[in-house]
Amino acid sequence: MKQITSVQNPFIKSLVLLQEKSKARKQTGTFLIEGQREISLAIKGGYEIETVLFLPELISEKEINKLIQNPFQIIEINKEVYQKLAYRDTTEGILAIAKTKSLKLSDLKLSENPLILVVESLEKPGNIGAVLRTADAANLDAVLIANPKSDLYNPNIVRSSVGCLFTNQIATGTSEEIIAFLKEKKINFYSATLQNSTSYHTQNFTAPTALVVGTEATGLTQQWRDEATQNIIIPMQGEIDSMNVSVAAAILIFEAKRQRGFN
Repeated sequence: MKQITSVQNPFIKSLVLLQEKSKARKQTGTFLIEGQREISLAIKGGYEIETVLFLPELISEKEINKLIQNPFQIIEINKEVYQKLAYRDTTEGILAIAKTKSLKLSDLKLSENPLILVVESLEKPGNIGAVLRTADAANLDAVLIANPKSDLYNPNIVRSSVGCLFTNQIATGTSEEIIAFLKEKKINFYSATLQNSTSYHTQNFTAPTALVVGTEATGLTQQWRDEATQNIIIPMQGEIDSMNVSVAAAILIFEAKRQRGFN
């Protein structure tokens, strides 16, 4: 078994770049995953694991082989190397290099009556992670990210989604591409916006539906407002006129789930 004990090792330096630079992830088509739960969810979600690095004080080779069935390279590292690569101290001493997935709209597999979330131009990893957790909780058909501002395999997104990056079907595209996709699939889409809106709970979300949310700062672009099946609003009774995007998404999603009998 290969062992690496120096943070100056060229391979370890390349993994640091993988953590820190979107360019490195795109060039190699790989990214790092920390923790047994996250790795387990990635495998269940169809992600291919190339290499596992582990700290023997925290996890054994036997436990790793139980966790990952497919062939992969395994490297033993020491505490210094582990701390250089790991974002958290509670990831059970295991990291994996995984291959990224295609995020094409054409690769999505939707049910006959899909419920989809569309988020436009979200930038903060914490918000993206929270949205993915909500989508997983509701077992949505897909999350579509329009005009993405962040690399989806950013370690902060992987971490904040607590593995839900791997449990959701996700696709990215421009707003134009996603609107065309929804129209082609005959999916009604409801844009959450302050302008020309009606209260969200008055709408029927039992047919094929996409719920569309934007950033708190700027909201959705005009295109989403103009082309929506209906613009919708969550009535606000306090002093402010917006709420966190993941909270707004959750309210809309679970109203749709309620209408569908939580099916």
